[in-house]
Amino acid sequence: MKRADTIGIVGAGPFGTALGSVLARAGRRVVLWSRDAAVVESITKRRTSPRLPQAPLPEPLEATADPHRLASEARFLVMAVSSTDVRDRAKELGNYLDGSHIVVHAIGALATPNNERVSEVMQQGLPTLKIGVLAGPALPADLAVGEFASMVVASAFDEVVAEARRLLNAPPMLRVYGSKDLAGVELASALSGAYTVALGLCDGLGMGVGTRAVLVTRIVAEAARLSQAAGAEARTFAGLSGLGNMLVRSNEKSADYELGRRVADGVLSADTQRTEGARAALAGAALAKRLGIRMPVLTGVAAVLSGKAEPREAANLVGDNVAIEE
Repeated sequence: MKRADTIGIVGAGPFGTALGSVLARAGRRVVLWSRDAAVVESITKRRTSPRLPQAPLPEPLEATADPHRLASEARFLVMAVSSTDVRDRAKELGNYLDGSHIVVHAIGALATPNNERVSEVMQQGLPTLKIGVLAGPALPADLAVGEFASMVVASAFDEVVAEARRLLNAPPMLRVYGSKDLAGVELASALSGAYTVALGLCDGLGMGVGTRAVLVTRIVAEAARLSQAAGAEARTFAGLSGLGNMLVRSNEKSADYELGRRVADGVLSADTQRTEGARAALAGAALAKRLGIRMPVLTGVAAVLSGKAEPREAANLVGDNVAIEE
């Protein structure tokens, strides 16, 4: 298969493996890159991944630990690593990529330590300007078993959007839509994880459906304010990458939702801030403060996760702020 028709996936974690599985079942040639030799061996020899054992891995999906092979065999790449790793992976790949490569990321968080959008970090480490984001309501567990899913790809470059839709569309299992609002989709994707933690907190505290409905509407409003202040389109959060993403993740399949439930139960541990949604809440709250934007829901979640407020205390504070907002 031609290099232009091969999809490279950076990272063999749950999402990268699930996406690769869906695309391979649709007949695409997919090359997964993992730095873990044991994961590569498992995919290659046993057709299974320890990171997502329920995902079937058909033959068109290959695995490698060699970044040079990934860069030479795939022009289009999906970055599917943790937000804490993206800076290092971009620098590492930068030694092998060139200006012809297209790279979209599927990372729902802001990059530490400066709370930058992931595309901004990628631009610092990669030699290509053709960069975008892939986001939306597609859980790895659902993709692995063939549940229908939709996502949106955004970039300032029409070529990135067009190639992403050509290569990643795999109907009816996966449909990919396009957008030019790169900043908006990135922020929406990150904030959706943070607000998923908020909904977990809400449900864990036993709040009613009316309170939950008010919370969701206020989430959409404050996310729009932050997006607009950051130079993105205010309406983007109300689409697939934001609201749709959050609603799909608000169940037991999502680590962010489960985190919110555990915190509501008083379970705070060393791994409290290790989900992407938790990191996004802390980074998003810092960004909102820097931009001077009032975001009572987001800052309330960040306060709970950082141990500065008790869940019930933060919920009452958020409720008071929500009540007085227009």
